[in-house]
Amino acid sequence: MSLAVNPTMDISKIAFLAFIALSGLCGLANATYKVGVGRADITGPPVEINFMGYANIKQVGRGIHTRVFARAFVVEDEKGNRVAFVSADAGMMGYGLKREVIKRLQARYGNLYHTDNVAISGTHTHGAPGGFLMHLLYDISILGFVPQTFEVMAQGLYLCIKRATDNLVDGRIFLSKTTVLNVNINRSPSSYLRNPEEERAQYEHDTDKTLTQLRFVDVENNLLGAFNWYAVHATSMNNTNRLVTSDNVGYAALLLEKEYNPNKMPGKGKFVGAFCSSNLGDVSPNIMGPKCSISGNECDLLTSRCPAGEGDCFASGPGKDMVESTQILGQRLSDAALGLLNEQSQESTAREVTGDVRFIHQFVDMPNYNGTAYNPLSRKIDKIRGCQPAMGYSFAAGTTDGPGAFSFAQGTTTDNPMWNFVRDFIATPTQEDIKCHEPKPILLATGRATFPYEWQPKIVSDQLLKIGDVIIAAVPCEFTTMAGRRLRNQIRAAASAVGGLDTEVIIAGLTNIYTSYTVTPEEYQAQRYEAASTIFGPHTHSIYMDVFERLTKALMRNETVEPGPSPPYMNDVMLSLNTGVLFDGHPINTDFGYVKTQPGKEYGINDTVKVTYISGNPRNNLFTEKTYFTVERKINEDRWKVAYTDASWETKMIWHRTNTILGFSELEIYWNISPQTLPGVYRIRHSGEYKYILGGKYPYEGLSHSFTVNED
Repeated sequence: MSLAVNPTMDISKIAFLAFIALSGLCGLANATYKVGVGRADITGPPVEINFMGYANIKQVGRGIHTRVFARAFVVEDEKGNRVAFVSADAGMMGYGLKREVIKRLQARYGNLYHTDNVAISGTHTHGAPGGFLMHLLYDISILGFVPQTFEVMAQGLYLCIKRATDNLVDGRIFLSKTTVLNVNINRSPSSYLRNPEEERAQYEHDTDKTLTQLRFVDVENNLLGAFNWYAVHATSMNNTNRLVTSDNVGYAALLLEKEYNPNKMPGKGKFVGAFCSSNLGDVSPNIMGPKCSISGNECDLLTSRCPAGEGDCFASGPGKDMVESTQILGQRLSDAALGLLNEQSQESTAREVTGDVRFIHQFVDMPNYNGTAYNPLSRKIDKIRGCQPAMGYSFAAGTTDGPGAFSFAQGTTTDNPMWNFVRDFIATPTQEDIKCHEPKPILLATGRATFPYEWQPKIVSDQLLKIGDVIIAAVPCEFTTMAGRRLRNQIRAAASAVGGLDTEVIIAGLTNIYTSYTVTPEEYQAQRYEAASTIFGPHTHSIYMDVFERLTKALMRNETVEPGPSPPYMNDVMLSLNTGVLFDGHPINTDFGYVKTQPGKEYGINDTVKVTYISGNPRNNLFTEKTYFTVERKINEDRWKVAYTDASWETKMIWHRTNTILGFSELEIYWNISPQTLPGVYRIRHSGEYKYILGGKYPYEGLSHSFTVNED
């Protein structure tokens, strides 16, 4: 290894380079693991399909702001023990989807990958197409199952793990942490205050502010990837958004990858940077806090309601609008992660991860779970049991990130005869159910609903991945701040008691299967949105504490556990009210790809270019791993270079149906010229497919006039 020192370098930089060089000379850079990273496009149908997250039936896709991706790392120790972790720009994960991914992996690799050693986590963006979860309550606002969404996600999730596998090299892993302020707030502070004062006193904030990073390098210390866990909802883009977006954490990933993949388009390049979900259940990115949308006055703290005439209770971010808020928070997260990657040896908080790789997984039948656990309310050991899944009244109230409908309020602990009548028309809870869920009044008895198939999961996936002294706890829901803290402490204590190992525990939220929320027993009593959405009742968190303690002890002893009952296979009973594309048409004297609105001749920095095309329906071809359009810069008379795509933050694609009967539609492409844009001559190219009325799909292309971007 050579060491070139520039005389102008500061002392700390020289020390850092010397440390790396000496590490190699002294053998310290020997590989501890085989590591690999990979990324794949999972962008579903961008138009005419509802987004997953806000359960708002009006939130139907109309185009793309950013594509969404799945990012994976694979780690294998010297004995061949291997784990794979995926962070997907998706609302959450469904087990039917994971099962399909495992099926595809095993078709290629045999039993190298299986349910126990693969974890797939959603970032929780609320701006991506839904219809992939296979449980009616979660797909009902999407109008049912969407095969096109399911297929592109299954293939992309498989492909990112395959690419990580193909990229395996001898390498090392480093863990580091930093504090990131001004990115999140607690959206249910009155619930958080229900937790014991002495417990709250152990923490400075009512949300977790720590960003935890795993950095992957090869034996020559070349950076391969960085996976970052931080607790924040990906809801900077609110429920009025109609464009596919990876939201704040997705934008952070794009920025981080751009830093280490220079001159590459978004979603391309060897370096993979991910921002993964953690215990984000009660954590909002809308840091300016909730206000009444009309009056601007404070909302009621307990109910998140506003007086009549003052509007809905909405929280907002730091920007002038939701797009700028997304950008600001994404930049803050990316800067924090970049700061860890750029730390010099004298200042570094990073430590190397060493030790073997292990994994453990168990399916748990939550409604039939019985056990004992410490009850923080009674302060003694009590019997615990799960309930049949049910949603409470406050679930319908929504949150300050996206208020609900009708007259529902957070904090509701009494029922209403009218809504009970509506509830019972769908499914009637038993008296045992009602008693089991107290003080939650049941609005939807989802565990008793069976038509046309299961409404919410009853069997959950609990999993631990151990990489050296790091344990990733894959939880199947959204843990609140204190619920996650308790689980981390429980796992850490169990690992220490049995294995004598001081571990770093990472909560990976929304992983493998989705079962809404988990709050602490104290928070459950408040019955705000998160508690009303804790579907297995007041002992839900206690059950997870019990299960994960047992799994941790078995993991540290290298013991196997019973696999538990598998979730039902429901692929063959899926229903959908979504229709396919019948056909596409175009006005007389035009054709597909015809440029209806040409760009102007000249633009400057911060101007926006708009081009409109006669188009086919974007659902005809999702252009996976490709793009619906390119912004191209002229290099010379014979050569143009792609400068931006539909995955770029600077661009937007908006589709309009202009005549439903005749199948006419138009596609608007917007390009915001950022200060980093090189001056020169540009043009915009659109690629698509149209569906012929007599059958078949056919490609087309449209090309705008060229235009000039001037220096500022």
